[in-house]
Amino acid sequence: MVSFAKTLKDVQECNICADNLPLGPRPVVQVNPAAKILIIGQAPGTKVHETGIPWNDPSGDRLRDWMQVERDVFYDAAKIAIVPMGFCYPGRLEKGGDKPPRPECALAWHDLLLAALPNIKLTLLVGMYAQNYYLKSTKKKTLTETVRQWPEFGPDFIPTPHPSWRTTGWLKKNAWFEAELVPNLRQRVKALL
Repeated sequence: MVSFAKTLKDVQECNICADNLPLGPRPVVQVNPAAKILIIGQAPGTKVHETGIPWNDPSGDRLRDWMQVERDVFYDAAKIAIVPMGFCYPGRLEKGGDKPPRPECALAWHDLLLAALPNIKLTLLVGMYAQNYYLKSTKKKTLTETVRQWPEFGPDFIPTPHPSWRTTGWLKKNAWFEAELVPNLRQRVKALL
């Protein structure tokens, strides 16, 4: 059996898709076997790539607000684990926005990392890539429908949209998210911390 430290070191040194990364590999994960909350998002943006700190951008500010946690708690790996679908910055699309997460990361590392996180009680599936991968056939036709039906995926999972600036319009159209899901999310997070 491979130790947690060895698995983490292997992930941090991963370069399996280096040829496809415009800024080169810099895997960004935060894990500790004691963590009770797991966040599975998309892939780091350029700011996160530069710092090596997950969710270290305005999207992270919004996510922390949804969870109602301070930065020091959010970045305590013994409380909150962060395992994106793609560990490195994937590059930009020609029409704007980041490319989808590289598929190699989840296939190579998720099972190993999740096996090393035995205390997880709540997993946030942030965005459609995480929802597609983990909810599989139980996800709904659209991200909005999946997030709207969030009670169906509990208590293990809570699906959310990605908290980027692009979600601002979505939040205005879907007021139920901040009225119903966010208070439940905050209550669950508080109980686990």
